[in-house]
Amino acid sequence: MPIVPDVPAHGGDQDDDRGAARLSGPLFRDDTPSTGSLGTPSQKPQEPMPSPVPQPAPAPQKKSAGRDLGAAIGVGVGLGAVIVASLFVVKAVFVGVIAVAVVVGLWELTSRLEERKGIKAPLVPLAVGGAAMVVSGYVRGAEGAWVAMALTALAVLVWRMTEPPEGYLKDVTAGVFAAFYVPFLATFVAMMLTADDGPRRVLTFLLLTVVSDTGAYAIGWRFGKHKLAPRISPGKTREGLFGAVTFAMVGGALCMQYLIEGGTWWQGLILGFAVAATATLGDLGESMIKRDLGIKDMGTLLPGHGGIMDRLDSLLPTAPVVWLLLVLFVGSG
Repeated sequence: MPIVPDVPAHGGDQDDDRGAARLSGPLFRDDTPSTGSLGTPSQKPQEPMPSPVPQPAPAPQKKSAGRDLGAAIGVGVGLGAVIVASLFVVKAVFVGVIAVAVVVGLWELTSRLEERKGIKAPLVPLAVGGAAMVVSGYVRGAEGAWVAMALTALAVLVWRMTEPPEGYLKDVTAGVFAAFYVPFLATFVAMMLTADDGPRRVLTFLLLTVVSDTGAYAIGWRFGKHKLAPRISPGKTREGLFGAVTFAMVGGALCMQYLIEGGTWWQGLILGFAVAATATLGDLGESMIKRDLGIKDMGTLLPGHGGIMDRLDSLLPTAPVVWLLLVLFVGSG
Protein backbone atom coordinates (compact mmCIF):
# COMPACT_ATOMS: atom_id res chain seq x y z
CA MET A 1 0.00 0.00 0.00
CA PRO A 2 1.22 3.57 -0.52
CA ILE A 3 3.40 5.02 2.25
CA VAL A 4 1.62 7.95 3.89
CA PRO A 5 3.84 10.47 5.77
CA ASP A 6 3.06 11.12 9.39
CA VAL A 7 0.67 14.02 9.89
CA PRO A 8 1.34 16.34 12.87
CA ALA A 9 -1.34 16.26 15.49
CA HIS A 10 -2.61 19.80 14.95
CA GLY A 11 -6.02 21.04 14.08
CA GLY A 12 -6.79 23.25 11.13
CA ASP A 13 -6.66 26.46 13.08
CA GLN A 14 -3.41 25.56 14.85
CA ASP A 15 -1.75 24.73 11.55
CA ASP A 16 -2.75 28.14 10.22
CA ASP A 17 -1.16 29.93 13.23
CA ARG A 18 2.09 28.05 12.79
CA GLY A 19 2.13 28.93 9.13
CA ALA A 20 1.57 32.58 9.91
CA ALA A 21 4.47 32.56 12.35
CA ARG A 22 6.77 31.19 9.70
CA LEU A 23 5.74 33.82 7.19
CA SER A 24 6.51 36.66 9.63
CA GLY A 25 10.30 35.95 9.49
CA PRO A 26 12.66 35.82 6.52
CA LEU A 27 11.43 33.85 3.52
CA PHE A 28 14.84 32.27 2.95
CA ARG A 29 17.80 31.56 5.22
CA ASP A 30 20.04 34.19 3.57
CA ASP A 31 17.33 36.89 3.66
CA THR A 32 18.64 38.57 6.86
CA PRO A 33 17.32 42.11 7.34
CA SER A 34 19.83 44.78 6.31
CA THR A 35 20.38 47.68 8.71
CA GLY A 36 20.69 51.35 7.92
CA SER A 37 23.07 53.87 9.48
CA LEU A 38 21.02 54.05 12.68
CA GLY A 39 20.95 50.27 13.08
CA THR A 40 17.37 49.97 12.08
CA PRO A 41 16.27 47.59 9.39
CA SER A 42 15.95 49.18 6.03
CA GLN A 43 12.47 49.18 4.67
CA LYS A 44 13.00 47.72 1.18
CA PRO A 45 9.82 47.12 -0.73
CA GLN A 46 9.26 43.39 -1.27
CA GLU A 47 8.17 42.14 -4.65
CA PRO A 48 4.83 40.39 -4.54
CA MET A 49 5.12 36.60 -4.80
CA PRO A 50 3.60 35.14 -7.96
CA SER A 51 0.39 33.32 -7.40
CA PRO A 52 0.56 29.60 -8.21
CA VAL A 53 -0.91 28.56 -11.54
CA PRO A 54 -3.80 26.13 -10.95
CA GLN A 55 -3.10 22.71 -12.42
CA PRO A 56 -5.91 20.79 -14.11
CA ALA A 57 -7.12 17.80 -12.17
CA PRO A 58 -5.89 14.50 -13.61
CA ALA A 59 -8.47 12.66 -15.65
CA PRO A 60 -9.86 9.57 -13.94
CA GLN A 61 -8.32 6.37 -15.27
CA LYS A 62 -10.63 3.87 -16.82
CA LYS A 63 -10.34 0.15 -16.24
CA SER A 64 -8.67 -1.65 -19.07
CA ALA A 65 -9.39 -5.18 -20.22
CA GLY A 66 -5.69 -5.65 -21.00
CA ARG A 67 -6.29 -6.88 -24.57
CA ASP A 68 -7.51 -5.61 -27.92
CA LEU A 69 -11.21 -6.05 -27.23
CA GLY A 70 -12.26 -5.45 -30.85
CA ALA A 71 -9.88 -8.09 -32.18
CA ALA A 72 -10.89 -10.50 -29.41
CA ILE A 73 -14.59 -10.15 -30.27
CA GLY A 74 -13.96 -10.49 -34.00
CA VAL A 75 -11.84 -13.62 -33.60
CA GLY A 76 -14.33 -15.09 -31.13
CA VAL A 77 -17.26 -14.56 -33.47
CA GLY A 78 -15.30 -16.07 -36.37
CA LEU A 79 -14.32 -19.13 -34.38
CA GLY A 80 -17.88 -19.54 -33.15
CA ALA A 81 -19.22 -19.44 -36.70
CA VAL A 82 -16.76 -22.11 -37.86
CA ILE A 83 -17.54 -24.34 -34.89
CA VAL A 84 -21.31 -24.07 -35.19
CA ALA A 85 -21.23 -24.59 -38.97
CA SER A 86 -19.10 -27.72 -38.72
CA LEU A 87 -21.04 -29.00 -35.72
CA PHE A 88 -24.46 -29.00 -37.34
CA VAL A 89 -23.49 -29.85 -40.93
CA VAL A 90 -21.36 -33.01 -40.70
CA LYS A 91 -20.22 -34.50 -37.40
CA ALA A 92 -17.01 -35.85 -38.92
CA VAL A 93 -15.99 -32.32 -39.92
CA PHE A 94 -16.26 -31.16 -36.33
CA VAL A 95 -14.11 -34.11 -35.23
CA GLY A 96 -11.52 -32.81 -37.68
CA VAL A 97 -11.77 -29.34 -36.12
CA ILE A 98 -11.08 -30.87 -32.69
CA ALA A 99 -8.09 -32.79 -34.04
CA VAL A 100 -6.59 -29.68 -35.64
CA ALA A 101 -7.05 -27.67 -32.44
CA VAL A 102 -5.36 -30.47 -30.48
CA VAL A 103 -2.34 -30.60 -32.79
CA VAL A 104 -1.89 -26.81 -32.73
CA GLY A 105 -2.29 -26.77 -28.93
CA LEU A 106 0.37 -29.48 -28.57
CA TRP A 107 2.71 -27.51 -30.81
CA GLU A 108 2.26 -24.38 -28.69
CA LEU A 109 2.75 -26.24 -25.41
CA THR A 110 5.85 -28.19 -26.48
CA SER A 111 7.40 -25.09 -28.10
CA ARG A 112 7.03 -23.05 -24.90
CA LEU A 113 8.43 -25.90 -22.80
CA GLU A 114 11.53 -26.08 -24.96
CA GLU A 115 11.99 -22.31 -25.16
CA ARG A 116 11.59 -21.57 -21.47
CA LYS A 117 12.68 -24.76 -19.70
CA GLY A 118 14.75 -26.68 -22.22
CA ILE A 119 12.28 -29.60 -22.08
CA LYS A 120 12.06 -31.41 -25.41
CA ALA A 121 8.74 -33.28 -25.37
CA PRO A 122 8.60 -35.14 -28.75
CA LEU A 123 5.99 -33.40 -30.89
CA VAL A 124 5.64 -35.95 -33.73
CA PRO A 125 4.31 -38.88 -31.65
CA LEU A 126 2.21 -36.45 -29.61
CA ALA A 127 0.59 -34.90 -32.69
CA VAL A 128 -0.08 -38.25 -34.41
CA GLY A 129 -1.24 -39.91 -31.21
CA GLY A 130 -3.34 -36.92 -30.20
CA ALA A 131 -5.26 -36.86 -33.48
CA ALA A 132 -5.71 -40.63 -33.28
CA MET A 133 -6.98 -40.27 -29.73
CA VAL A 134 -9.75 -37.88 -30.80
CA VAL A 135 -10.82 -40.10 -33.69
CA SER A 136 -10.70 -43.24 -31.51
CA GLY A 137 -12.88 -41.59 -28.89
CA TYR A 138 -15.44 -40.69 -31.55
CA VAL A 139 -15.43 -44.15 -33.16
CA ARG A 140 -14.86 -46.47 -30.17
CA GLY A 141 -15.85 -44.37 -27.17
CA ALA A 142 -13.99 -44.30 -23.85
CA GLU A 143 -12.31 -47.64 -24.47
CA GLY A 144 -10.81 -46.41 -27.73
CA ALA A 145 -9.64 -43.20 -26.08
CA TRP A 146 -7.81 -45.05 -23.30
CA VAL A 147 -6.11 -47.43 -25.72
CA ALA A 148 -4.97 -44.54 -27.91
CA MET A 149 -3.70 -42.70 -24.82
CA ALA A 150 -1.62 -45.71 -23.75
CA LEU A 151 -0.17 -46.18 -27.23
CA THR A 152 0.68 -42.46 -27.45
CA ALA A 153 2.52 -42.59 -24.12
CA LEU A 154 4.46 -45.66 -25.32
CA ALA A 155 5.32 -43.90 -28.59
CA VAL A 156 6.67 -40.91 -26.64
CA LEU A 157 8.93 -43.19 -24.57
CA VAL A 158 10.31 -44.96 -27.65
CA TRP A 159 10.68 -41.84 -29.81
CA ARG A 160 12.78 -40.08 -27.18
CA MET A 161 15.20 -43.05 -27.10
CA THR A 162 16.64 -41.94 -30.45
CA GLU A 163 18.34 -38.99 -28.72
CA PRO A 164 21.01 -38.83 -25.98
CA PRO A 165 19.87 -39.96 -22.51
CA GLU A 166 20.46 -36.60 -20.82
CA GLY A 167 17.08 -35.14 -19.86
CA TYR A 168 15.21 -38.30 -20.91
CA LEU A 169 13.08 -38.47 -17.76
CA LYS A 170 11.88 -34.86 -17.83
CA ASP A 171 11.24 -34.99 -21.60
CA VAL A 172 9.06 -38.12 -21.51
CA THR A 173 7.30 -36.96 -18.35
CA ALA A 174 6.37 -33.71 -20.07
CA GLY A 175 5.31 -35.67 -23.16
CA VAL A 176 2.94 -37.94 -21.23
CA PHE A 177 1.55 -34.92 -19.38
CA ALA A 178 0.94 -33.12 -22.68
CA ALA A 179 -0.80 -36.19 -24.13
CA PHE A 180 -3.18 -36.34 -21.20
CA TYR A 181 -3.72 -32.60 -20.80
CA VAL A 182 -4.57 -31.73 -24.40
CA PRO A 183 -5.80 -34.61 -26.64
CA PHE A 184 -7.13 -36.99 -24.00
CA LEU A 185 -9.33 -34.37 -22.32
CA ALA A 186 -10.43 -33.07 -25.73
CA THR A 187 -11.54 -36.60 -26.64
CA PHE A 188 -14.55 -36.22 -24.34
CA VAL A 189 -15.90 -33.54 -26.69
CA ALA A 190 -15.81 -36.06 -29.55
CA MET A 191 -17.50 -38.61 -27.28
CA MET A 192 -20.34 -36.16 -26.58
CA LEU A 193 -20.85 -35.87 -30.31
CA THR A 194 -21.66 -39.60 -30.70
CA ALA A 195 -25.08 -39.25 -29.02
CA ASP A 196 -28.21 -38.76 -31.12
CA ASP A 197 -28.41 -35.19 -29.86
CA GLY A 198 -24.62 -34.89 -29.90
CA PRO A 199 -24.43 -31.47 -31.61
CA ARG A 200 -26.74 -29.98 -28.97
CA ARG A 201 -24.69 -31.54 -26.17
CA VAL A 202 -21.50 -30.07 -27.56
CA LEU A 203 -23.23 -26.72 -28.07
CA THR A 204 -24.39 -26.80 -24.45
CA PHE A 205 -20.85 -27.54 -23.30
CA LEU A 206 -19.42 -24.67 -25.34
CA LEU A 207 -22.15 -22.20 -24.40
CA LEU A 208 -21.86 -22.84 -20.67
CA THR A 209 -18.08 -22.51 -20.70
CA VAL A 210 -18.27 -19.23 -22.62
CA VAL A 211 -21.09 -17.95 -20.37
CA SER A 212 -19.06 -18.84 -17.27
CA ASP A 213 -16.00 -16.97 -18.57
CA THR A 214 -18.18 -14.02 -19.57
CA GLY A 215 -19.82 -13.84 -16.16
CA ALA A 216 -16.47 -13.97 -14.41
CA TYR A 217 -15.09 -11.20 -16.62
CA ALA A 218 -18.14 -8.91 -16.46
CA ILE A 219 -18.75 -9.10 -12.71
CA GLY A 220 -15.07 -9.23 -11.78
CA TRP A 221 -14.22 -6.22 -13.96
CA ARG A 222 -17.06 -4.14 -12.55
CA PHE A 223 -17.22 -5.21 -8.90
CA GLY A 224 -14.10 -7.29 -8.25
CA LYS A 225 -12.20 -6.27 -5.10
CA HIS A 226 -11.22 -9.48 -3.30
CA LYS A 227 -8.53 -11.56 -5.00
CA LEU A 228 -9.30 -15.22 -5.62
CA ALA A 229 -5.77 -16.57 -6.11
CA PRO A 230 -3.35 -13.61 -6.23
CA ARG A 231 -0.22 -15.73 -6.45
CA ILE A 232 -1.52 -17.58 -9.51
CA SER A 233 -3.77 -15.13 -11.36
CA PRO A 234 -3.94 -11.63 -9.82
CA GLY A 235 -6.80 -10.58 -12.12
CA LYS A 236 -9.27 -13.15 -10.78
CA THR A 237 -11.57 -12.15 -7.94
CA ARG A 238 -14.12 -13.82 -5.69
CA GLU A 239 -16.77 -11.55 -7.14
CA GLY A 240 -15.80 -12.81 -10.60
CA LEU A 241 -16.18 -16.40 -9.43
CA PHE A 242 -19.64 -15.55 -8.11
CA GLY A 243 -20.50 -14.07 -11.51
CA ALA A 244 -19.24 -17.20 -13.27
CA VAL A 245 -21.34 -19.49 -11.06
CA THR A 246 -24.47 -17.35 -11.41
CA PHE A 247 -24.26 -16.95 -15.18
CA ALA A 248 -23.42 -20.62 -15.74
CA MET A 249 -26.23 -21.91 -13.51
CA VAL A 250 -28.81 -19.75 -15.29
CA GLY A 251 -27.42 -20.80 -18.66
CA GLY A 252 -27.36 -24.43 -17.58
CA ALA A 253 -31.02 -24.37 -16.54
CA LEU A 254 -32.02 -22.91 -19.91
CA CYS A 255 -29.86 -25.30 -21.93
CA MET A 256 -31.02 -28.44 -20.13
CA GLN A 257 -34.64 -27.34 -20.40
CA TYR A 258 -34.66 -26.37 -24.06
CA LEU A 259 -31.65 -27.98 -25.78
CA ILE A 260 -31.17 -31.40 -24.18
CA GLU A 261 -33.93 -33.93 -24.77
CA GLY A 262 -35.13 -35.33 -21.44
CA GLY A 263 -33.28 -32.71 -19.42
CA THR A 264 -34.78 -30.55 -16.67
CA TRP A 265 -33.93 -27.14 -15.31
CA TRP A 266 -32.67 -28.37 -11.93
CA GLN A 267 -30.18 -30.64 -13.67
CA GLY A 268 -29.01 -27.56 -15.52
CA LEU A 269 -28.32 -25.79 -12.23
CA ILE A 270 -26.00 -28.62 -11.19
CA LEU A 271 -24.40 -28.71 -14.62
CA GLY A 272 -23.83 -24.95 -14.63
CA PHE A 273 -22.25 -24.98 -11.18
CA ALA A 274 -19.91 -27.79 -12.21
CA VAL A 275 -18.93 -25.97 -15.40
CA ALA A 276 -18.11 -22.76 -13.51
CA ALA A 277 -15.93 -24.71 -11.06
CA THR A 278 -14.00 -26.70 -13.67
CA ALA A 279 -13.63 -23.75 -16.06
CA THR A 280 -12.15 -21.63 -13.27
CA LEU A 281 -9.82 -24.42 -12.17
CA GLY A 282 -8.74 -24.98 -15.77
CA ASP A 283 -7.97 -21.30 -16.20
CA LEU A 284 -6.00 -21.24 -12.95
CA GLY A 285 -4.16 -24.42 -13.96
CA GLU A 286 -2.90 -22.95 -17.20
CA SER A 287 -2.07 -19.69 -15.44
CA MET A 288 0.11 -21.75 -13.09
CA ILE A 289 1.91 -23.31 -16.07
CA LYS A 290 2.44 -19.92 -17.72
CA ARG A 291 3.75 -18.41 -14.50
CA ASP A 292 6.20 -21.28 -14.17
CA LEU A 293 7.31 -20.68 -17.76
CA GLY A 294 7.44 -16.91 -17.30
CA ILE A 295 5.10 -16.07 -20.20
CA LYS A 296 1.79 -14.27 -20.59
CA ASP A 297 0.31 -16.26 -23.49
CA MET A 298 0.99 -19.69 -24.96
CA GLY A 299 1.01 -18.26 -28.49
CA THR A 300 0.04 -15.40 -30.78
CA LEU A 301 -2.10 -17.23 -33.32
CA LEU A 302 -5.39 -15.59 -32.27
CA PRO A 303 -5.30 -11.77 -32.06
CA GLY A 304 -6.81 -10.54 -28.81
CA HIS A 305 -6.80 -14.04 -27.33
CA GLY A 306 -3.22 -15.30 -27.45
CA GLY A 307 -2.82 -18.86 -28.65
CA ILE A 308 -5.07 -21.87 -29.10
CA MET A 309 -4.11 -23.14 -25.65
CA ASP A 310 -5.21 -19.84 -24.15
CA ARG A 311 -8.73 -20.62 -25.43
CA LEU A 312 -8.67 -24.31 -24.51
CA ASP A 313 -7.65 -23.77 -20.88
CA SER A 314 -11.25 -23.61 -19.60
CA LEU A 315 -12.67 -26.09 -22.13
CA LEU A 316 -10.31 -29.04 -21.61
CA PRO A 317 -11.01 -29.85 -17.93
CA THR A 318 -14.70 -29.03 -18.38
CA ALA A 319 -15.26 -31.56 -21.20
CA PRO A 320 -15.10 -34.80 -19.13
CA VAL A 321 -17.29 -33.31 -16.39
CA VAL A 322 -20.02 -32.24 -18.84
CA TRP A 323 -19.83 -35.58 -20.66
CA LEU A 324 -20.23 -37.51 -17.40
CA LEU A 325 -23.09 -35.40 -16.04
CA LEU A 326 -25.03 -35.58 -19.30
CA VAL A 327 -24.64 -39.37 -19.35
CA LEU A 328 -25.89 -39.56 -15.75
CA PHE A 329 -28.82 -37.17 -16.38
CA VAL A 330 -30.12 -38.26 -19.79
CA GLY A 331 -28.03 -41.30 -20.78
CA SER A 332 -25.40 -41.81 -23.45
CA GLY A 333 -27.95 -41.30 -26.24
